[in-house]
Amino acid sequence: MNYLIGEYECKLDAKGRMVVPAALKRQLPDVERDGLVVNRGFEQNLVIYTRKEWNKILKQLSRLNQFQPKNRDFVRKFMSGATELMLDSAGRVLLPKGLLEYAEIGSELVLACNLEKIEVWAKVAYDEQMGKLSEDDFSDLAAQVMGGFDLEGGQDGE
Repeated sequence: MNYLIGEYECKLDAKGRMVVPAALKRQLPDVERDGLVVNRGFEQNLVIYTRKEWNKILKQLSRLNQFQPKNRDFVRKFMSGATELMLDSAGRVLLPKGLLEYAEIGSELVLACNLEKIEVWAKVAYDEQMGKLSEDDFSDLAAQVMGGFDLEGGQDGE
């Protein structure tokens, strides 16, 4: 698995199009052929997935018992607004207006790679989100979250 890295400040044009940064595009070798999928994130942001990662999520969702109301509600909400993105000849993608409104994204945004997905934030919201934890708080969080992992990537005792 190739994980995505980087943080990119971008601008939207008047039509809601964004140029995919070259450094990010290099990490997405199949993007021009397969496209991307964007949908709502959990923190008033958007999330972009490669088609391959999106299909993995769909496979997980398809395994949920649709006779359970909470499962139906989750799938319905999660899939709401999901949109395929294709790069145009100038390397741009058109972000859907409804999703931009949901995430309160104006002309300035940040693409923040997060393992196998790309979070899309309004620049102001991203700066605010990243400023929530002081360095000491981040150190404590790292100890809590990562302290139980061994060097092979599993939790101690696994």
